Amino acid sequence: MINSVRIEQLKKYMKEADLDSVIIFKPENRRYISGFTGTSGYVIITDEEYYMATDFRYLKQVSVQCKGFKIIELNSVHTIFNVLNELKIKRLGIEDNFATLQFVKNLEEKCSHIDIVPLKGVLEKIRMIKDKEEIELIRRAAEITDKAFNHILDFIKVGVKEVDIALELEYFMKKLGAEGPSFKFIIASGKRSAMPHGVASDKVVEEGDFVTIDMGCIYKGYCSDMTRTIVVGKANEEQKKIYNIVLEAQEKSLKAIRPDIKGCEVDKIARDIIAGYGYGEYFGHGLGHGVGLEIHENPRLAQSEMGKIALKPGMIVTDEPGIYIPDFGGVRIEDLILVTEDGYEVLSKTTKELIEIS
Repeated sequence: MINSVRIEQLKKYMKEADLDSVIIFKPENRRYISGFTGTSGYVIITDEEYYMATDFRYLKQVSVQCKGFKIIELNSVHTIFNVLNELKIKRLGIEDNFATLQFVKNLEEKCSHIDIVPLKGVLEKIRMIKDKEEIELIRRAAEITDKAFNHILDFIKVGVKEVDIALELEYFMKKLGAEGPSFKFIIASGKRSAMPHGVASDKVVEEGDFVTIDMGCIYKGYCSDMTRTIVVGKANEEQKKIYNIVLEAQEKSLKAIRPDIKGCEVDKIARDIIAGYGYGEYFGHGLGHGVGLEIHENPRLAQSEMGKIALKPGMIVTDEPGIYIPDFGGVRIEDLILVTEDGYEVLSKTTKELIEIS
């Protein structure tokens, strides 16, 4: 079904950039504009008509999902070039951050009269602000994630493998309606918790271990993302100290989230707190990132170029400071946050108090 609001936003850009048409085939952008959930296809948008081109496998699917689009059966990618020629396109916008060199080369050869114009991530910019439907889907993904975390607390014990924790999480999430994980779960225990992206291994959980659990699911195409760090057994004083510093950084930076504040400004709040306690060198990644059809989107809560983007209502971002100390362990606490008209809403409902599993 045509989403006129999304297409009109794209057409507004097309007019500003003097484009006759755009071609979209990055899966997330294609789904966003057309509603098509298959794995192969091209969307062509002109000022007057909208086309969905795919192969025989998906013809029935697009007839259901892409009502209002003219459907083209693809025999090969060259079918697309023929269509562009028939439409007499002069200036064509393409996803320069996704198109392959081979595709561009073929396009230049088969459609030599067409000026190829890079879209420069315009669709990703449009996607930064979620509509009501998207927000509800992400909210549901976050609810599944919360339930899965509460479930896994009864599963984690001394002797269980990290990979088995990850498998149980994925199984439970799918039982609740998730399509699958939104990324490869980070399950890192003991000294491995000092690895920010320590994906689940065969290591067994031991008494006294930190266990960092970074998890999320996909629900009807949309992602969730949440991290909690727990202790198996009783936390020692150093573990409590590190945990409380990260919690303070997370909660204080969270309270700053509101429309028009820049991501880099929120990042600085958490970074300054951690540095103030002497652990600045152990927080090496950005504070957060956008979440939607992709697990990592813009804007960023970071000291990067994308961190200069001002937050707007409808954006969904993570807030995830961490401290990672080699040969000791690490802590990360992450919430999924919706920017609202007057502040923020935390979509992750799981407690952030330090959990000790006996």
